[in-house]
Amino acid sequence: MRSLLTPRRQEILGWLGVSVSVLFSGIWGFWGSVENFFEGWWFTSLWKDLAVMFGRYLAPMIVVVAASAIALRWRRSALPVFGLAIAIALFSHPNAAGVILIAIPLLILGILFHFGSPHPRVWALRAVICLPILTAVVCGVYPGWRAVNRYDDGNHGMRLVVGNGVELVWAPEGPGWPSHYASWWQAQHVCTCLSADGRSISSKPQDLWRLPTIDEAVRSMVYRGRNAGGTWDPARDRARYRVTPNKDSPLWNPHSPVIYWWTSSEFGRNKAFRIAYNGNVAAFVKRGWGNYWAYRCVSEPPGQATLPTRSDMTGGRVGDARFLATSPLSIW
Repeated sequence: MRSLLTPRRQEILGWLGVSVSVLFSGIWGFWGSVENFFEGWWFTSLWKDLAVMFGRYLAPMIVVVAASAIALRWRRSALPVFGLAIAIALFSHPNAAGVILIAIPLLILGILFHFGSPHPRVWALRAVICLPILTAVVCGVYPGWRAVNRYDDGNHGMRLVVGNGVELVWAPEGPGWPSHYASWWQAQHVCTCLSADGRSISSKPQDLWRLPTIDEAVRSMVYRGRNAGGTWDPARDRARYRVTPNKDSPLWNPHSPVIYWWTSSEFGRNKAFRIAYNGNVAAFVKRGWGNYWAYRCVSEPPGQATLPTRSDMTGGRVGDARFLATSPLSIW
């Protein structure tokens, strides 16, 4: 078939392959860069964060870029290289999304680069390598800055958070604030049976803890340890903030894989509202999925006269947030 193609047609096919490669690798670069700093980048080790970033989130972009560059440099290797890339893609994503979003584009690229020949080749190589990488870097600058600057005061115990018209005690790390997946029903059950100190689950309902409502969760979100000024519009099911919240103390643990919390607010029979650490709210099926879905139980505050106030984290233009210990065992 190659002999039937004129040099002009081979050049057109070659640049078409370059365009498809840049398009798909650019999309994967954008997605991988943004998602890495949204749901990833939570390890205490920088090397683990980098390994996950390149080995998981940026891997599809790297595969497309590497296969395209090799095919352009050694034209006869196009089909074998892309065949290997397809096998890797299907092994890592053995589902419909892997076939549609990775395998089929790679197959098309293999055919285009096998029969096409873009000129000048050096510019084609620069395009397939540099443009996706530039996309990933540009799109990851702001999310990366927010991820690196997450605030962690080191206190993952029971906290009383006061601000923006909400006053709630938030459960300590443990069954009432897990770092692993839980469905909405599991979250409701654990909160109902959680002990007073938040450290164990009783066999019978205690009714001391509960899931926060979506209004309470939105108005409690924080940025850099201060209230983010959130408001909930029930008519539009929409949250607004004076400043975009982050995965910060005292509500969130920056070194936990959890990025979504269930709330008690239901949306129909099979869905409930969940809130992300950045304040985004959406209604999802109650079963959820992935290790990044969990919850944090809340309870009404006890008499404040018995609680020592931490006064060094007050003020700020987005509202006052006071953090108090609810037990003499709590450590600042």
